[in-house]
Order: sequence, then structure tokens, then C-alpha cells
Amino acid sequence: MTIPAKPEAPRRSRPRLSWPLYLLFSLVAGGVGMAISWGFLSESLAALGIPDPGRLTTAGLPFFRAVGWILASLGVGSFLASAFLIAPRPEPILHARLSVDGHIAARTGSLSLLCFGLVALLMIPLTLSDVSGTPFAQTLRPEAWGVAINQVSTALAWLWVAIISGVVGALGLFSHKWTSQPWLLVGAILTVIPLGMEGHSAAGGDHDYGTNSYLWHLIFLVLWVGGLMALIAHGRRLGPNLDVAVRRYSTIALVSVLFMAVSGVINAAIRIEFSEWFTTTYGRIIVAKTLGVVVLAFFGFLHRQLTIPQLRRDATRSAAFLRVAVAEVVVMAAITGIAITMGRTPPPPPRDPNLSPMAIAIGFDLHESPTFWNVWTMWRFDLMFGTIAIMLAAVYLWGVIRLRRQGKDWPWWRTAWFLLGCLILAVMMSSGMGMNMMALFSMHMVVHMGLSMVVPVFLVLGAPLTLLMEAVPPADVEAGEAPGLHEWVWALCHNRVTGLITTPGFNTVQFIVIFYLLYLTPLYDVLVSEHGGHVGMNVIFLLSGCLYFWDMIGPDPVPRRGTPVARIGWLIFSMPFHLYFGVYLMQLTQILAGDFYSSLGLPWEPDLLADQRAGGGIAWASGAFPLVIVFSVLFRQWRREDEKKARDYDHRAEEEGDVDMDSYNAMLARMNAGEQPGDQAYYTEEFGEGRRGKR
Repeated sequence: MTIPAKPEAPRRSRPRLSWPLYLLFSLVAGGVGMAISWGFLSESLAALGIPDPGRLTTAGLPFFRAVGWILASLGVGSFLASAFLIAPRPEPILHARLSVDGHIAARTGSLSLLCFGLVALLMIPLTLSDVSGTPFAQTLRPEAWGVAINQVSTALAWLWVAIISGVVGALGLFSHKWTSQPWLLVGAILTVIPLGMEGHSAAGGDHDYGTNSYLWHLIFLVLWVGGLMALIAHGRRLGPNLDVAVRRYSTIALVSVLFMAVSGVINAAIRIEFSEWFTTTYGRIIVAKTLGVVVLAFFGFLHRQLTIPQLRRDATRSAAFLRVAVAEVVVMAAITGIAITMGRTPPPPPRDPNLSPMAIAIGFDLHESPTFWNVWTMWRFDLMFGTIAIMLAAVYLWGVIRLRRQGKDWPWWRTAWFLLGCLILAVMMSSGMGMNMMALFSMHMVVHMGLSMVVPVFLVLGAPLTLLMEAVPPADVEAGEAPGLHEWVWALCHNRVTGLITTPGFNTVQFIVIFYLLYLTPLYDVLVSEHGGHVGMNVIFLLSGCLYFWDMIGPDPVPRRGTPVARIGWLIFSMPFHLYFGVYLMQLTQILAGDFYSSLGLPWEPDLLADQRAGGGIAWASGAFPLVIVFSVLFRQWRREDEKKARDYDHRAEEEGDVDMDSYNAMLARMNAGEQPGDQAYYTEEFGEGRRGKR
């Protein structure tokens, strides 16, 4: 008798480590960058007139720069996964701890950023060696570090990268709550910002376009590359809900590709002519990058047509997705290695070799003195804040349309408020106000007041956070569903950090201190001379104003909001500080950033002291218009609060009876009967023995 063979049990997949892949991606990026830099080194050094720094620098600088970008991407992608792609434990969202998979992703992000910080420290002496032609061993000496940081902008940028990476990486090691992960993601993105402020894009004509486009390029690069690496690790760990994570990342990848393509084209068009793309080393590197992006687009097509549909049908069939994703990241790593060589390859000569000091300093020339009327006829689209305005408006309208499709109403005036804020932001930053902001203190103050006291008022009155929570249904997180947009926004409105920064004391102080810290210290002189400084100041102005007015008048929820009367009190308290600041500027005899403004060579030769006093007058008077709206909103909220209390009182009286009114009427009746309020019997009978002392 033949016993039939026992059917073989299906083989179960086992979790696999991902660090060998991280090592592979780093070696590919570093190897490609090192090979290209080594091959074109003599041409680059001869063009720059710099002696050969030696083999260690020649090979080490491109290798570690490329490895650094892979580590930065892995850090950003890992925190993206722990915050938005991987569900936390099934607990109330504000107290939810990271799942095992989310904890591993967060730990990977922290360690990646700590390693990125170490690479950044190594890049300081390597950068000095490269730009000076000094052997690397000599630039390792302690005295050489001071020279590098003080005289080489790229070395200073790497120092800031090391500081930010170290802080964010260390905080990530001790953060186990889901609500902390979005903040760590923001910190991880900030690590690459200093590198976006230097290099070829930050120099020469049109460098405002160059810097802004490069910043967008870098931000979406690390989101794109890092997010895919985090997905690969999630799949290799056999993490749950891979199909949900892939679907969410697919949207991020699509947006990233679009932003990288547009920003890359703008950045390349600024620096070289199209004919030089094929005749110069710099141009051929751009062509190689472009071809790489085309290959990546093909991988994206494969994902959408083959692997993502398989995951939707069966979330356990992840092998095909992982194989394509690994090959895609290898191509990404190779493109990263190609891209970093642009920093050591001199671009072709500028189109206009005779740039004015003004064009070199601010990126373009100004030809006429700004007036109230002609600022509206000047136009230069701001790639940073103009784009932000368009994105905000698009997301808001998406929420309104989604809400209407669900059959829900949304007040039209909220939409009008928000879109008006977006319009003001785009027009202000792209018109003559934004153009002259970098050349005149008075116009800088116009933009400062607009960003901190006008645009935020309209944005917060639009209640964008409430709109998103209404438009997107909540997920059942406690049942194991991955948190979505509704939960992310709800957590932003109710977590402890938001509760701290929106307390009246903290919020008022941060709104006031920015004025004094910026203009009463040497900080303004340092920031105003660099395009990156202007971008940083403007971001801070906008965020500070949105935070202040969110708590002051915003319909969106905050953890603890004071009564309208208390908020009016805080507003009145802060007004004298703003008024005094404007008066101080009008009386100041020292010209802020005078050397920078004098070096621009403006054709109408402005009186810088008079212009500064005009800026002080603008700071003193410009708060009147938004304050009218703010006071109107607060008084309206005050009235509505009183009306609500009256309705609640009447409703309670109808159901339970008006005890206070009955007692008062009884008191009047006894007084008419001849009893006096001072009699002991009166109090005992009317109010009871226990309330005798509460007259």
C-alpha cells in the first residue's frame, strides 16, 4: 500500500533586515559621485584655479556628501513612516504609543540623523580642503575648523546640519508617542535646509529663483527617496497595512515628482542655456539627472499598473512591489551620486558677466523708487511664498469640494476669508512690495507687518483645520485602523505642544519678542544680507502671526482657549509693546544694516535714515487695520457667549425652575410684610442655617 505524500505546507515569509540595503544604497550613491568627481576633477580645479587637495579629499568629499544625502533621506522617510504611514497601537490617539513597527521606523530615523550629523562634521574639514587645495590632514587641525566655519559658507552650512541632526536624532531616541512623530518629521526636513541656502543656486543673478527652486527640490527629494526606503523596510519587516502605506506614499511620490521636475527645470534654466546642456560638463550632468528621472517615472508607472493593484487585492503579496522598489531606490541613489557632483563642477559663465552689485546681492535689479501706486505694477513671482499661497488655496478648495459632495454646508464667508489671505500673500510677495523688501527697510517692514498681522488674520478666520476635519471622516484608530488626515489634524489641535504654545502668556510673548530680538540685536544685519535670511525671517513672521491669531480669534479648536474678555485683555496688553517698537525705530539714529543697503547702489539714492524712520511709522500704524477686524471678532464672540449663557439659563429655568428668582421674590414679599434683612429669623428661614455668613 502506497501512502500518499503529505502536501507540503506553504512556506511562511520571515522578517528580513534592511540595513544591508541601506548600505547598498549608500555605496551606490557614494561610488557614483566619487567616480564622476574623480574623472572630471582636473577640469574643475583648473577652471577654479585651485590646487589639487589630494586623493583623500578628491574621493572622500563626493563619497561622504552622497552618503549624507542617503542618510538624510532615510531619516526623513523613517519619520514620515512612523507619523503617517504606520498605524500606532490601538489606543486613544493623543496617548497612542508607537507600534513595534512604528518604533523600529522611528529608531531608524533617529540613528540615521545622528549618522548624518557625524558625516556633516566630517564635511567641514573636507570642504575647507576642497576649496583651498589644502591636504585633508592639515584641515583636521583645530585652528583650521575656525577658518572653515568663518570663511567658507558651505562649511558653516554643514555645521548647522550637524547641530540640527544631532538635536532631532537625540530627541527621536526618547520619543515613543505617535503625536511626537510629525514634529520629528519637520525637524528631519529642517536638517537639509542649510544645504539649500548655499552653492551655485545661491550666487549670481536670479539667485532668489535659484535658491527657492533648489529648496523645493531638496525637500521633495528627501521625501521621495526616504519615503520609498521606509516602505521597503516596512515590507521587509512584514509590517501590517502595507497596502495603505503604499497608497499614501503614492500620492506623496506623485507630488514630489512634479515639484522636483518643475523646480529642476527652473534651476537649470537660470544657470545655463539649453545649448550648453550637451556641450559642457555641467550640462551633461543635468542631462544625466534628467534621464534618471525618466527612468524613475517608468518605475512609478510599473508600480501603478502592476504592483499597487496586486497589493490592493492581497496585502500579503508584497514581493513584486519590494523588488521593483529596491531597483527604484538603487536608481535614485545613482542619481543622487550624479547630483552631488554639480557642487564641484563649475557651471558655464553667466549669461550677463556684468552683473550690478544689486543683482549680485538680491538677484535682480530695481530701477525706480517704490511708491504706493507703482508697487502694484512691478511683478516677480515669488517661488517660495507664491507657491505656498497656491498650495494652501488648492488644499482648502479641495476640502470645500469634498464637503459639498458629502451634502454638507460650509460658510461661504470662511472660504472668502481664507482665499483672500492666500491672495494677499501671493500678491504681496510677488509685487513691488516683495521685490523692494530686500532693498529698503521701509518695504521690509511693510512685508513684515503683512506677513505677521494681515495674512494670518484672514487665514485663521477661514477655519482650515476645522474644514479638513469635517471633510475627511475619522478612522477607528482604537480598532486598529491607520490614522488619517482627520486624526492628524485633530491631534495637531489638541496635543500638549499646541496647548503650550497657544497659552496666552507664551503666545503673546513669542509674538512680541520676535520684533525686539530681530531689530534690537545684530541678528537683522546678519540675516538681511542673504537671500536665505530673508526667507527664514518671512517664514517666522508668517508662522508667528498664524499662531498668535489662531488662539486669539481663530474658529479652529485649541486645547485651552480663554474667554473673549480675557483675550481682549491680552490684546490690549500687547498693543503698547508694538506701538513703542514703532516709536523706537522712528527715533533711532543708527541705520540698521546700513553697510548692506549702501552697497546695493540703488539708482534713486534713498536717504536710508529717513527710510528707516518711515519703516518705524509703518510698524506703528500698520496694526490698526487688522486690529479693527480682531476687536470686531472678539466682541462678536463675547456677545455670542453672553447670548449662549442667557439661553442656557432660560432653558434650565424652564426645566428646573428659577430658584434665584423665586428666592428674590420671596425676600421682597417678606420685606413688604415688615421683616428686615438683618433679622436672624429672616436668613434662617430663607437661606438655611448654613448660608448665614454669606450675606
